[in-house]
Amino acid sequence: MSATAGQAAEGVRSLADRFSIEPGMVVMEMGYDDDVDEGLRDALIERCGELVDEDTDEVVDAVLLWYREGDGDLFEILVDALSPLGPAGVVWLLTPKAGRPGHVEPGDITESAQTAGLQQTSTVNAGKDWGAARLVLPRGARAKR
Repeated sequence: MSATAGQAAEGVRSLADRFSIEPGMVVMEMGYDDDVDEGLRDALIERCGELVDEDTDEVVDAVLLWYREGDGDLFEILVDALSPLGPAGVVWLLTPKAGRPGHVEPGDITESAQTAGLQQTSTVNAGKDWGAARLVLPRGARAKR
């Protein structure tokens, strides 16, 4: 393997690591369109296998939710994302970065997440055009699921 190929593989690993996705996890994808970051998707698929769509009957470990301003009511979409989510699951809300078409204001994310019963715990750089917010159920709510 060349140094360049090794560096590329390392970059793929670190990108998947940022999302704490492990082999064998079931990851549901919502909001896929032609503008998503294919490099991120490929890294996650390489780590966990195929992504399931929102029609799955499986309990999922994580939701990869691509959302742009104008995609509909964020609160309602987050509630839909919670339906198949396991008690320790996480929603990764991916939104276009500031200055990109479809950018979502951070206050709108916070408000919608809180209204849906979620807490934002961190944000990560998800690629050239996308940022991601890690949303989880509060500890007390996890026990009730």
